[in-house]
Amino acid sequence: MARVEINSESCKSCSYCVISCPKKVLEIGDKVNSRGYLYSVAARPEDCIGCALCAQICPDAAIEVWR
Repeated sequence: MARVEINSESCKSCSYCVISCPKKVLEIGDKVNSRGYLYSVAARPEDCIGCALCAQICPDAAIEVWR
């Protein structure tokens, strides 16, 4: 099973990862990081297929996907 890790301090809530995920694993969370942004979270991690589209599209390299 794949695993998604998001560095919440690097995330600036652009939503590119949320939009690009074919399985709708990611969502913008309700907590704010130290920079004042709501950051992405893996809302349904069990649905991750390990495609890593989210990590590829993230402009801040805040996401890692482990297969």
